[in-house]
Amino acid sequence: MKKFKTTGLVMAGSAAMILAGCSDDTANEGANGETNIGEAVEYTITGIEPGAGITGQATNMLEDYENLAGWELETSSTAGMMTELEQAIQNEEPIIVTGWTPHWMFERYDLKMLEDPELSFGEGDDIHTITREGLEQDMPEANAVLDAFNWSVEEMQVVIEEGQDIDMEEAAANWVEENQDQVDSWLEGVEPVDDVSIDIISVPWDSERASANVISLALEQIGYDVTITDVDPSILFQAVGNGEADASVAPWLPNTHGAFMDEYGESIVDLGPNAEGTMNALVVPEYMDVESIEDLPAAE
Repeated sequence: MKKFKTTGLVMAGSAAMILAGCSDDTANEGANGETNIGEAVEYTITGIEPGAGITGQATNMLEDYENLAGWELETSSTAGMMTELEQAIQNEEPIIVTGWTPHWMFERYDLKMLEDPELSFGEGDDIHTITREGLEQDMPEANAVLDAFNWSVEEMQVVIEEGQDIDMEEAAANWVEENQDQVDSWLEGVEPVDDVSIDIISVPWDSERASANVISLALEQIGYDVTITDVDPSILFQAVGNGEADASVAPWLPNTHGAFMDEYGESIVDLGPNAEGTMNALVVPEYMDVESIEDLPAAE
């Protein structure tokens, strides 16, 4: 049996632009007649869930940059952030969000990540596979498959994009069917089991939902009964560390979820990266005339 919660993930960006045809141009103009990006977005960065690793990074970012004095991070949900981003783009309005890649937003919209000279968001992450202590002894076949699981961010993006139009489980099944040779490499030398239950814990973000569904389908091919449960990142690490969940293919390390790994890592087995080359940042529409977090004006 599988449990799923649908949600989208997004990155945050800060930006400025000269808006053509914006209904509130005059209200956004500074003393020199140019658009004041800070005023246009009310010195607010649109974020996602309070417990997300990128939210902690964005909170620290406000302290790292002197020019962000007076700015606020507005937390909500990934879905809420995406709704605000989509509405702003439809109206060609300025907006700054917390975002990351891989994410389908970069396929649908013309976006850019703002430069981060202070490295508040780090220099990028890899997505790791972690397990509870003792899984290798209790479920050696599952541990072997989890250890072998590896794919690219580009392959993940295929599932994420298709998962916007159909159920993510179906999108993952399509990918597995089209890439069975790669799945077979993860299963090589592993003996089948007889309906053994395993709990995979994840987070409700599209990239991680894609990974969780793909590894679930691979484990099912050798006889496992997989349950996927989506939770906040802090609960994910706590559950694996306490042995309440068997494994996860969701952690972004060493930066995004590093604090959670520091807290629970002594009771967690890290099998290493299953996908490489992810990135968090502030994200803005390409039409905004801003390239770096340092370009954002301080609140007056």
